[in-house]
Amino acid sequence: MIEATSCGGVVIFRGKILLLYKNYKNKYEGWVLPKGTVEEGEEYTQTALREVLEESGAHAEIMKYVGKSEYTFNVPEDVVEKEVHWYLMMADSYYSKPQREEYFVDSGFYKYHEAYHLLKFANEKQILEKAYAEYQELKKAGKWNSRKY
Repeated sequence: MIEATSCGGVVIFRGKILLLYKNYKNKYEGWVLPKGTVEEGEEYTQTALREVLEESGAHAEIMKYVGKSEYTFNVPEDVVEKEVHWYLMMADSYYSKPQREEYFVDSGFYKYHEAYHLLKFANEKQILEKAYAEYQELKKAGKWNSRKY
């Protein structure tokens, strides 16, 4: 068993959520949230911000930690047990440019119900639900546009 830790973001700008479309050799296709592996010496928050920027080109700031998802998948010689820590993030614009080197072929900001139905994985849909509820609470409390709280 291989254990791996990743961090990612539910990135929102003006109520819309950033998604990436991955197409890996036509074997792995679908819309996902930006996330990636924690590098040695990195804090989880640093990883989340770096991965969002690398995979989507979006500049964002972390507003709140929203939880973790866990799943396993098989690789040729082993099973990978993955833990992903998720952050609610505020983008500074609608700009995004998918990272071709990671097989992302499209990206964009979508309304909540569109994003929810586009997402490929159930665990990312659950994180989106939680993050969007947090976003609405922060917005209602007038804390969404403030820098930190």
